[in-house]
Amino acid sequence: MVKKINSSEFEQVRNSKAAIVDFSAEWCGPCKMLAPVIDELSEEIDGVEFYNVDVDQNPELAREFRIMNIPAVIALKDGEVAGQQIGFVPKEDMKNFIDGAF
Repeated sequence: MVKKINSSEFEQVRNSKAAIVDFSAEWCGPCKMLAPVIDELSEEIDGVEFYNVDVDQNPELAREFRIMNIPAVIALKDGEVAGQQIGFVPKEDMKNFIDGAF
């Protein structure tokens, strides 16, 4: 399951061993295409927590992670950035990105 969070809840992400954070926005077409892919992977991959951050509602997080284009998926391992994927990619490619980050 993908948990929608805001900047005040982001500390739990930093404390995760392995986390995937999907930065998106309501108006973004590719973000809407990627959301079900991330959702499916969150059900299939064990040991990784999945989060979604709306960049319009949380611009400070977008700035902190230097998000210039969305969708942007950040892999965090022990609170540190382990990888970044920009734009829509098919499920298999996203799974490979996640597997490679952890």
